[in-house]
Amino acid sequence: MTKELGTPYINLKSMHLPYEASSAEIAAARQEIAAAGLQIVGGGMITFDVDTDDGVQKYFEYAKAAGMPVMVSSCHPAVLPRVEKFAKRYDIKVAIHNHGPEDPDFPSPYDALKAVRNMDSRMGLCIDVGHTVRTGTDVVKAAADAGPRLLDMHMKDLRDLKDKDSQCIVGEGKIPIVALFRQLERMRYAGYVNLEYEIDENDPMPGMKQSFAYMRGALAGLAT
Repeated sequence: MTKELGTPYINLKSMHLPYEASSAEIAAARQEIAAAGLQIVGGGMITFDVDTDDGVQKYFEYAKAAGMPVMVSSCHPAVLPRVEKFAKRYDIKVAIHNHGPEDPDFPSPYDALKAVRNMDSRMGLCIDVGHTVRTGTDVVKAAADAGPRLLDMHMKDLRDLKDKDSQCIVGEGKIPIVALFRQLERMRYAGYVNLEYEIDENDPMPGMKQSFAYMRGALAGLAT
């Protein structure tokens, strides 16, 4: 399906590549993905749920074995200094993901930005645009304010900016996609914008194709 969408880039979740997979299984998965002409550009969500060296390091070992340059992650803020230590040791970026009003730690990108602002440059944000707008946050301004701390993005659209269940094909909702892309180009954003399509689970391909078509059209329009 990824190949049919015309993109070589893919993020993996543990449902695709389990944390418990052996080194041989992970190596085989990497080989299969590469043979398909795809590139692993990140992984997650990865939750650092245990504040011990072993509890954090095991996920960095997993990401290293899988060839993930970025870990889209979450944890209690108190765990972040330990995560930072391993981010530097493994030279893997950690993008803290905001999860909207229900998230007690990082509801908006600004909460994540405040937590990592003075940390190593490998510690940054994954802005989920849907969760961001549900907090009443201006997602375009949040991207601008994150600056180089913006390491990754999860793209979706909502018909109702307060309702997570109103997710729709990108371009059919109210999230300011074109303005966001304009800001990303203005700041020379070097990361990826990953479509996170969480609807139409029995037949997601048509909606994903339309979402990609809209985003590519928006970028083409900006280029002219």
